[in-house]
Amino acid sequence: MVTVAELTRLRSEARKSNVYVRVVRNTLARRAVAGTEFECMTSALTGPMILAFSQEDPGSAARLFRDFLKGNDKLQVKLLAIGGQALGGEQLEAVAKLPTRDEALASLMAMMQAPITQFVRTMAEPHGKLVRTIAAYRDQKQSAA
Repeated sequence: MVTVAELTRLRSEARKSNVYVRVVRNTLARRAVAGTEFECMTSALTGPMILAFSQEDPGSAARLFRDFLKGNDKLQVKLLAIGGQALGGEQLEAVAKLPTRDEALASLMAMMQAPITQFVRTMAEPHGKLVRTIAAYRDQKQSAA
């Protein structure tokens, strides 16, 4: 059983990362997810349950619980739901490693920019090589004189 102090610490960390953490009755949770993409969760809504969700980043709730579980083994993750797919609790680490939205956009932009950057470098290389060759020839002439 998780103590009140530990749950308060979890909620405090959740607020910092824009994750909503709620202790909800299972019947109320079943009604809330009925007809939504999270309906896949209904089979796991049994026993004491804490629901955590984030509207901004799907991996932020998983990162929150991964970090919380490092210091507390009394809590266990039963189910993860992303995009209408139910994943087992053993998938927590994989979901927690998902990049944030900003990291994913930065990675995408780097991939899109790489061919253009390489093209510009390729186009500039003959001119650079010519300048280096002339400079080497000049240095050779100056050292010979």
